[in-house]
Amino acid sequence: MSETTYHVTGMTCQHCVASVTEEVGAIDGVTDVKIDLPSGAVTVVGSAEETAVRAAVEEAGYELAS
Repeated sequence: MSETTYHVTGMTCQHCVASVTEEVGAIDGVTDVKIDLPSGAVTVVGSAEETAVRAAVEEAGYELAS
């Protein structure tokens, strides 16, 4: 099982965290999502392509930093 950390911009509150967690957590193969709000770090546990994570983050209304 892999663990990959991404940086998401635009999250400012717990509602943001919940939205991103829900969208990323719905990706097939993802078993856990951990978010550190102050840093914008989103750690995805399981197997997920970056393109799928990017799409899920954008669906939640935020951006995956390059």
